[in-house]
Amino acid sequence: MTPGVDLPDFDSVLAAAERVRRFVRETPVLTHAAIDAAAGARIFVKAECLQVTGSFKMRGATNRLALLTPEQRKTGVVAFSSGNHAQGVARAARLLGLPAVIVMPSDAPQVKIDGVKADGGEIVLYDRNSESREVISARLAAERGAVVVPSYDDQDIIAGQGTAGLEFARQMHAADEPLDALICCTGGGGLISGIALAFERLSPATQIWTAEPEAHDDWARSLEAGHILANAPGTRSICDAILTPEPGKLTFAIGQRLFAGGLRVSDGDVRDAVRQAFRHLKIVAEPGGAAALAAAVHRLPPALKGKRVGVLVTGGNVDAAQFAQILAGSD
Repeated sequence: MTPGVDLPDFDSVLAAAERVRRFVRETPVLTHAAIDAAAGARIFVKAECLQVTGSFKMRGATNRLALLTPEQRKTGVVAFSSGNHAQGVARAARLLGLPAVIVMPSDAPQVKIDGVKADGGEIVLYDRNSESREVISARLAAERGAVVVPSYDDQDIIAGQGTAGLEFARQMHAADEPLDALICCTGGGGLISGIALAFERLSPATQIWTAEPEAHDDWARSLEAGHILANAPGTRSICDAILTPEPGKLTFAIGQRLFAGGLRVSDGDVRDAVRQAFRHLKIVAEPGGAAALAAAVHRLPPALKGKRVGVLVTGGNVDAAQFAQILAGSD
């Protein structure tokens, strides 16, 4: 537990679901025999790439912004993100009628920058190797009297993201196919920790596993060590959406209690998962959003072979040129 900090719980997720239901869509669960055969298990893919703005981030952003006071809405919000959280905040801000400034790395995919602009978000670019997005965001918030909206280590963000888990658990219950395990790509951990809170109540036997790039494996190492460990500066992967420095304090406190462990995938695994998602499920998955599917197909623990395994494809905001290269089998 994090001393002196209240963590979100199942009731927080339920309350978030009521707040966001007018703004998000229930995403489908997809299956295909070829993916099952490749994984050696029954794989159920919840396609959050079909969510509003193309990723799950709309859930947490909407929940967080819906809780702002009337005074806070006047001065608006500041968020920092490589793209999906940025788009979620920009869209939620537009729908709720408040201004949003988004701090984005200069190398963010153009499709994500364009998405923020389309929703009226003001973009401030920074160099992720030499500048601090947290420092820039804090300065902008102080200058404008705005509220900083974190991308993951926030009670209301976690609860909002957890609505994806609420849906998934209920969908599998309705299908009479309770999951033995669930794998979710993991950056800061807001989504997977919120999902874990939902599954703890609705499907407590389901194991929750993180998935992340093998060179950027802060969650797997932190869970193994029992305390938060950071990635070395400058580590890179094709999975731009989940390259956070280390687990969040709130998210790790939840994960340390509820996660079964961490899985590591190569960029090659991820490219193959993007291709399989397109070929078999007919969905567009960005590399970071396909990490969990990559783990299920290529790195599934032996104990989960033959089991029912849930996977989240968390985003589909990929540049067309990169997507075409991956589909063509080019690195």
